[in-house]
Amino acid sequence: MYAIDQKCISTLRMLSVEAVEKANSGHPGFPLGAAPLMHTIWDKFLQHNPANPKWENRDRFILSAGHGSALLYAMLHLAGYGLSLDELKNFRQWGSKTPGHPEYGHTAGVEATTGPLGHGFTAGVGMAIAEKMLAAQYNKPGYDIIDHHVYGIVSDGDLMEGVASEAASLAGTLGLGKLIYLYDDNHITIEGDTDIAFTENVQQRFEAYGWHTLRLTDAEDIAGIEKAINEAKKESARPSLIIVRTHIGCGSPKQDSASAHGEPLGKEALEKTRKHYGFTSCEPFTVPDEVKKHFDKKAAGLEKNEADWNNLWAKYSKEYPELAQEVAGRWSGDYAIGRDYFADTFASTTATATREASGVILQKLAGLIPALCGGSADLAPSNKSYINGAGDFSAKTPAGRNLHFGVREAAMTGIVNGMALHGGFIPYCATFLVFADFMRPAIRLAALMGVHSIFVLTHDSIAVGEDGPTHQPVEQAMSLRIIPGLDVLRPADALETAAAWRVAINNKQPAALLLTRQKLPVMHEFSAVIKKGVEKGGYIISDVKKPQIVLLATGSEVSLALDAQKALQKKGVQARVVSMPSWRLFDAQTEKYKSTVIPKDIPSLAIEAGSVIGWSRYTGSESNVIGLDRFGASAPGGEVYDKLGFNVKNVVAKAKKILAKK
Repeated sequence: MYAIDQKCISTLRMLSVEAVEKANSGHPGFPLGAAPLMHTIWDKFLQHNPANPKWENRDRFILSAGHGSALLYAMLHLAGYGLSLDELKNFRQWGSKTPGHPEYGHTAGVEATTGPLGHGFTAGVGMAIAEKMLAAQYNKPGYDIIDHHVYGIVSDGDLMEGVASEAASLAGTLGLGKLIYLYDDNHITIEGDTDIAFTENVQQRFEAYGWHTLRLTDAEDIAGIEKAINEAKKESARPSLIIVRTHIGCGSPKQDSASAHGEPLGKEALEKTRKHYGFTSCEPFTVPDEVKKHFDKKAAGLEKNEADWNNLWAKYSKEYPELAQEVAGRWSGDYAIGRDYFADTFASTTATATREASGVILQKLAGLIPALCGGSADLAPSNKSYINGAGDFSAKTPAGRNLHFGVREAAMTGIVNGMALHGGFIPYCATFLVFADFMRPAIRLAALMGVHSIFVLTHDSIAVGEDGPTHQPVEQAMSLRIIPGLDVLRPADALETAAAWRVAINNKQPAALLLTRQKLPVMHEFSAVIKKGVEKGGYIISDVKKPQIVLLATGSEVSLALDAQKALQKKGVQARVVSMPSWRLFDAQTEKYKSTVIPKDIPSLAIEAGSVIGWSRYTGSESNVIGLDRFGASAPGGEVYDKLGFNVKNVVAKAKKILAKK
């Protein structure tokens, strides 16, 4: 090992464990064991430019083992990403740039929010798909303008998670040769040795997935790690997993013990560790001069990487101006759908399922937005999520825009997040709403990161019918609504579906579209209101001169509310109908607007074929809600809908009962 490599690795180790010790919180074991892996990737392979962390053709690095964040922050400090020593000293403290787990958009150089194990692994698969698809679509002979790798460090915990298994299986099938993961094989989990719960042959498993695998027995062998990564880079047809035997807490008195995982070393053990690595003659958080000089020298070369690429890009732009303009547009993500774009799309439609309407809209959007791509968890014919004429993405046809995720809802969602993180895409994925439970951790991460992922969730209620309660969502819509930063839109007809897609594209943040299996009437007379109202989350879709009660509804229940309005009018009751496709968007409006739509001096009745929880924020009481506090049943959809109270008779009776109490 070169002396400077050893010094850099020791510095990474010390900065990491000193940050954990000062915070009195964190994970020192991983940084001590995995520092050689981090150094080798960043120092000898990673093509990046700290002066421009968003350079489009940079290699991506993901620390999937996000609990080891102190090591990543130490690396970012040394590499010149503007992360000061003071920030390292403020590890895990309020307002710092060094939170307990890496957060995308919070710290320069962090490519993905990680911590929930397996999800960094999965996001990296999405990034590798993005690179491969863009390269196939835009590279020309002599102009490899898209040409970069995805590197990562993954852990035992990552590889135990089902989401990582799903992603690994798909990555092998798709032949993602630019994906290289180093596996920190330290044999330790929080509860003890991995043998208590994890005895499988990881190497054979990944070979069965179609990965190229290598095994190293000594993490301190930098030359060996370097050789293995070079071999992995030569393997263009398969993703690579390099298994490196590491020692958690390496060089500390707690080496190879579970106690090194998730708690500070303690003063005495830290001093012994500092002595082991030759850092006893300096203050904590010291970066030796030779290490500073090493990284300062590297900075010029890293800037040249981008400068060379910029020259290539300039030549490409001259040779292929239309393609260059399209690529630049994809990187900027500057797409906006005009208010009238879908004005005539459903002009002659009398009734259609909102999933069908979504499929029509998707075709139109795909022609306008080359960045739009995605697929389904083996349900594209049902979800109407296939882009006609755009081809399928596969190992042999990487230019295709349609992704086939297989029955892998969890990985599908995390992969879509990875594509959004990579840039150049507005990715979507689709399945049934009831299966959003498989997707929830990745949807939550999408919201936490603020990435532009779109989730198309069809078959959105008990009207699914014969498939029964296992496939009939009840609590899913409400559970999605409580995720901060997620636009949840449940449109009432084809026109609202078009407007919902417009919101999903224009808002540039994660969105979930909840769509029906059954046909719904298209409310032509309200089209002008719909174009203006959906983006506000809720609006008056049908009004009377002096309303006595407000009927609030979403999705398929809006047409029910309109029918009930007519029945109530015959009984002398004046009802206003409000469509509320998005709570979050409605809550963001001014108090004046909200009180105009839902006056505080008029009682309200909410109608939704789902959980009643939460509607009281608009109705004042859950007793003023027609919803579900039970699972559905197997029968024709219309019958299930009627038997569980979603009919005009029940709405009228409930409205009259509320008014009688007034």
